[in-house]
Amino acid sequence: MAKNLSGMEIFKLLPKTNCGECGVPTCMAFAMKLAQKNAELSACPYASEEAAKVIGAASEPPIRLVKFGAGKRTVEMGNELVMFRHEKTFVHQTALAVQIDSDLSPEMIIKIAETVERHVIERAGEKLFIESLLINDGKKTAAEFRASVTIAAEHFSGALILKSGSAENLIAGAESVFDRVPLVHALTRNNADVLGEYVRAKKLPVVIAGESLDDIFQLSEALSSRGHRGIVLDLSSDNSAAMLQNNTVARKAALAASVKPMGYPIMNFVTGRLNVSEMVADASTSMCKYASLLVVDNYEPETLLPLLMLRQNIYMDPQKPIQVEPKIYSVGEPSPASPLLVTTNFSLTYFIVSGEVEASGVPAHLAVVDAEGLSVLTAWAAGKFNAEKISSSIKSQESAAKMTNRKLVIPGYVACLSGELEEKMPEWEILVGPQEASDIGPFMKKMAG
Repeated sequence: MAKNLSGMEIFKLLPKTNCGECGVPTCMAFAMKLAQKNAELSACPYASEEAAKVIGAASEPPIRLVKFGAGKRTVEMGNELVMFRHEKTFVHQTALAVQIDSDLSPEMIIKIAETVERHVIERAGEKLFIESLLINDGKKTAAEFRASVTIAAEHFSGALILKSGSAENLIAGAESVFDRVPLVHALTRNNADVLGEYVRAKKLPVVIAGESLDDIFQLSEALSSRGHRGIVLDLSSDNSAAMLQNNTVARKAALAASVKPMGYPIMNFVTGRLNVSEMVADASTSMCKYASLLVVDNYEPETLLPLLMLRQNIYMDPQKPIQVEPKIYSVGEPSPASPLLVTTNFSLTYFIVSGEVEASGVPAHLAVVDAEGLSVLTAWAAGKFNAEKISSSIKSQESAAKMTNRKLVIPGYVACLSGELEEKMPEWEILVGPQEASDIGPFMKKMAG
């Protein structure tokens, strides 16, 4: 087990040039990142052999970073440091992949690939989509598998995973989309020599699969000892309880016991389930504990939606509230005579308020004030949502000057701001709206009535 070094101990072994080539301004800052296992020594081009020997193993993240895919659609997995998010944070959200069987007709492969490609939804200001497509070999020849991979790749721009029991087929498929940096599934005892040599030579990430955790451990240890670090562990099971147990054992071994062969991202297949409910339930369990890559075999948008929403909720960083752009939004089709409501730029607040206004059937303008992503009461208590900010924000918008209805509705929780706003905005009539969003509908109808 590698000794944990302090930032100062690491700093003493660094070149102290402060060149910034590692992406960090100073060697001291880089040393701190190494001590926190948020960086790798290989990022420093001037590190000595002594530093590499002493710092290298001690600074490696317990779960290594593995990438596949290319360009903007590159998928990053691993680099995790904790068992539970509240201990620090989770670094990379679970990547989702949809499985396509290569023995389907070309037309069906195209249909699924295009459906997954188009499935992009926007929620709370964030675009949610499927990162990857897995092409599963249906016992075809190498040429046939390669053709299926090529067809899928032409109609899907994201990352690709190639799955086959044949090393020959995997190599043929990988060569056809090599520039897309595919993830190769899977290295097993039967093909370890041939496939292991190929992925090492080509520097492609590979999934290791076995009949047990011990089997996977041994294969991982053998491959990593030969210098290959682009490893993903397939810990799938038809039994969700067994899969959860395997995931937890592997994660704990890597984090708590520094078992290097287990220190790689985890992949789970949730395929072949009897119905959609079972698939979503098992996939949700896998996503929560601790899959870095999750494969499902249902491509229907309504089935993927709950997984995308759950993932967003799990991996939303509470220290970085999701914000919407501060400006005046139109809800419905408001005219210059429609009322103006105001709220903060915390995305959840915005979407709830705008949704209730829209449901009321009364068109309105909604002014969103920059409150650094805080909710109404929190922002008011922190001095980030006050009369000065509200008035200056509205006055800076050209659309506000064109409004003929000079009624400004403020949230009921900050009714105390009405007097100050009347002084700063004498041309506006300040109205106090309801405290709860659920009361906005009746309030809007009464005001319009």
